[in-house]
Amino acid sequence: MLNFTGKAVHLACGAYDMRKSINGLSAIVQGSFDLSPFGEAVFAFCNKNRDLMKILEWDGDGFWLHTKRLERGRFRWPSAGDPATMVLTADEMGHLLGGTKVARKLVRGEVKAGPVS
Repeated sequence: MLNFTGKAVHLACGAYDMRKSINGLSAIVQGSFDLSPFGEAVFAFCNKNRDLMKILEWDGDGFWLHTKRLERGRFRWPSAGDPATMVLTADEMGHLLGGTKVARKLVRGEVKAGPVS
């Protein structure tokens, strides 16, 4: 799993063209969001079907482009009517990336109710 601790996580609201690679996505970060892609931050983009996510990350001497495609389910993603970007914590990003796993477990009945305190 990716580690986003200590980094700002910018979620790009709405749908984006997933044919874009590092240069295209970093141009969106600079031009549309008025942010620098070279900082201690990661930028997450999603497609229209919300089943493909790309994460752009600068590590000090080059870019990483992480891609995740869901075989089932969809990412919960803010619509284009929301602000251009939404800042998440590392924990919130972890929940976003793993959210479909929990939903599938709920459907299959694998999540057991525990004692309530």
